[in-house]
Amino acid sequence: MSQSEDALENDFEIKNKYFYFRSSCATLPCVPDFRYAQFCPIARVAELLGHRWNLLILRELLIGPQRFSDLARRLAAVSSSVLAERLNQLEERGVVRRRTLEPPAASAIYELTAAGHAIRPAFLELARWGMRFMTAPEPDDQFEIDWLPLGLMACARTGPTPRHSILIHIADERRAIAVHVAGGPEGTRVEIGEREAQAILRAPPIPLLGIATGQLPLDAVLASGVASMEGDAAALAALPSLFDFPADSQQSLQPNQGE
Repeated sequence: MSQSEDALENDFEIKNKYFYFRSSCATLPCVPDFRYAQFCPIARVAELLGHRWNLLILRELLIGPQRFSDLARRLAAVSSSVLAERLNQLEERGVVRRRTLEPPAASAIYELTAAGHAIRPAFLELARWGMRFMTAPEPDDQFEIDWLPLGLMACARTGPTPRHSILIHIADERRAIAVHVAGGPEGTRVEIGEREAQAILRAPPIPLLGIATGQLPLDAVLASGVASMEGDAAALAALPSLFDFPADSQQSLQPNQGE
């Protein structure tokens, strides 16, 4: 074996003014670890989240613990081998842990550690920032309805909002979830689950976003039969006032011209 071949089978380092890369073939054969040669917390974050899929894995685990098969389904474009590599990397960094449920389930799940959960405020800010770049969904875009509450949480107003409460039932062809939205002097609260409310709105995800952003008139959506409501109409009409969507996102749900 040549000296160069031998080097490939052992640890190797590439280092320059901007970037430092280290991979251990013995300890992490599939996902190279890397380090930017910069004394900066943003550089550390980039090392952790710079790999493709890592940020989306954290999104899934912020929603709740997931089995490997759940993650594979919800991240449909990732291969099983790459998903396993990314999870191993996040485990090694202390952000994710693998736990076996008690019988009778006795299945392994992945969940966030305390360090993983600490990303939640920053994650919601990233989601809010990402709204600026949203466009109308493409026909083959994947969408899980429990991604939507994260977007609502990210854009909930932090200042005083009208004292209205709305229970939103969001459904697609596979499942349904309930989201409770309530305004008050400390801002808007968005919580998962059934709670008492002044009004109940039942709507698919895209019409709901249109109503919440104010892009789609509530009366028109209800008249179309796509959505339905019960309770206080005035409270439901105030739904857009409970959120502060970035101005750059206000055309994101409009259909493309010519469609």
